[in-house]
Amino acid sequence: MTDSPDTLSSPLFEAKAFDEPSVFAPEVLLENARRQKDLPERSVPDICVLDPDGDIVRQLTAAGKAEKDETWPGYHTDLYRFERNGEEFGVVGCAVGASFAVLVAEQLFAAGCEFLVSVTSSGRIVPKDDPPYFVLIERALRDEGASHHYRSAGQYAHLDPELRVSIESACEAVSRPVYAGATWTTDAPFRETETAIERARSEGILAVEMEAAALYAFADARDRPVVCFAHVTNQMGQTEADFEKGDADGSRDALEVIEAAATAWRASI
Repeated sequence: MTDSPDTLSSPLFEAKAFDEPSVFAPEVLLENARRQKDLPERSVPDICVLDPDGDIVRQLTAAGKAEKDETWPGYHTDLYRFERNGEEFGVVGCAVGASFAVLVAEQLFAAGCEFLVSVTSSGRIVPKDDPPYFVLIERALRDEGASHHYRSAGQYAHLDPELRVSIESACEAVSRPVYAGATWTTDAPFRETETAIERARSEGILAVEMEAAALYAFADARDRPVVCFAHVTNQMGQTEADFEKGDADGSRDALEVIEAAATAWRASI
């Protein structure tokens, strides 16, 4: 009896040519969006931020410290501009999950971004402290799909080592603790089973999140500087008053970490 098509290996690991360019390019998407929306071409700030929870965007706009960029040609997102100590940043909120994060990252770099910082809330696996605190993600377990379109099989996607050293040093001065370590990137937050959690715990993984593995695989394949932080805010809903991020929904602490990373990157170029 021959195997049916449904019993064959997943197409996720087939028909990949990692050195072959994509037929569909982010520049084409942006160009057509500008044409359809009659938008002028304008570069995004050198330093951009992914804010999957949207708390940074909400806090900045509520305080009148960020303005929507009406020239941003992304079909699925809004870009906001804000300043910190004389440096302009761009931020996109609510780009949740590996595939969405990489979609936006591709567009941002095509539009002029030079350095990307992602800060996402995450669930604690191996305790380092009482939440909330941050993890500078050195490596991310590739338990999602998007990273496998950028790099061949391998358990982890990694932060650039030189970038890690400079950013880790810069984060020593921020208010909240920042621990360097590994995370688990999953596509399915409501399939975080005891078996999966124990596997992550056995490897010393500090937290679970949804974007870092794909962003690091993208960064490696495209030779782009990207750093990801996990904002550990919860124990996956296992305690009362979980998911508390601190003052201003954690945005002040997150902005401090982002600024430290940006300063380290500026000093390295």
